[in-house]
Amino acid sequence: MAPLNTMIANGVKHAAYASAQAARILWYTGHYAAGRRLMGPLTEPGEAPYAEEFLPLDRQRLKDRFRAAFHQDWKNIEAGRYSMPAELRRLPSLPGLRKQSRDYIRDSRKVARRKHARGHSEVLTRPNTKKYPRYFLQNFHYQTDGWLTVASAERYDMQVETLFTGAAGPMRRASLPLIGAALRGKDAATATLLDLGCGGGRFLQGVKENWPQLNVTALDLSPAYLGKARASLGRWNDVRYVEANAEATGLESGSYDVVTAVYLFHELPPKVRLAVAAEIARLLKPGGALILADTIQYGDEPGLDILLENFPRGFHEPYYDSYCRANLVGLFAEAGLAPGGETISFLTKASVFKKPLP
Repeated sequence: MAPLNTMIANGVKHAAYASAQAARILWYTGHYAAGRRLMGPLTEPGEAPYAEEFLPLDRQRLKDRFRAAFHQDWKNIEAGRYSMPAELRRLPSLPGLRKQSRDYIRDSRKVARRKHARGHSEVLTRPNTKKYPRYFLQNFHYQTDGWLTVASAERYDMQVETLFTGAAGPMRRASLPLIGAALRGKDAATATLLDLGCGGGRFLQGVKENWPQLNVTALDLSPAYLGKARASLGRWNDVRYVEANAEATGLESGSYDVVTAVYLFHELPPKVRLAVAAEIARLLKPGGALILADTIQYGDEPGLDILLENFPRGFHEPYYDSYCRANLVGLFAEAGLAPGGETISFLTKASVFKKPLP
């Protein structure tokens, strides 16, 4: 039995975790409800609520899996698989929260107008086509500015957490033990990790909090989001930043022990997924691992398939359905990577694919 002092300390720590998460869930659920009122139902009047191949939503399973994500998150923290995240250790500033809230509601009105007008090509301009691939130039989620501006990068984390009513953090963190397993037996000071499509750097914050000596490269195609990542990761001056396509990074072959891709692959057309998989295989060292964290796929969570089917109807996600149906084992086998296990946290599946040793 654990010493009494340890049990008390764990109890206090768990209480702090639970209260912080409860406040976050309340905050994001309130904004989700406000956003839904502005944007309306996911499906339009007269449109079938779900395809005939799917059964109705199992709401009890949805609630149970939501709670299970937080339970597993705490168990991972308690077991020392990763530390208590900074977002739960610090009180947010009230002015910052007010600003976040105003911006989210203001932009939700724009998203609602864009959604009802099917407006998802505002960023498809002639100057942009000279800089970026065509698939990138869309208003994904009907969001303002696509992935291309500082304002978009600043509001992105609020939008994602609100979409998942506060569960995005635990879902992302489910990948951290997989990174730990991939680094086992390696010296973190000499090991290397590349995060493809790093966005604003939220996931890499968790990586560096747990492996501060790890040599990390943050790669994104958007200079605005890469700038946000620089700000988010500013306390670590050893992070390398690369502005490039995930399918053609220009980085050295066989230079990474771990490659991560968080919520990237469902934003890619099928042919581009193949190219990115091949690029990852090129970049990994023999014995290295890809940690892929993305949406669950059809059949992963019985009773929740309806959510996956309806999501691209309510949010502009042109490649989402094809990703949910993709054979990931086959996709990465074509690139020479072998499956190494997976874990599911609420609506996110984290999968491991390994590059064989010679």
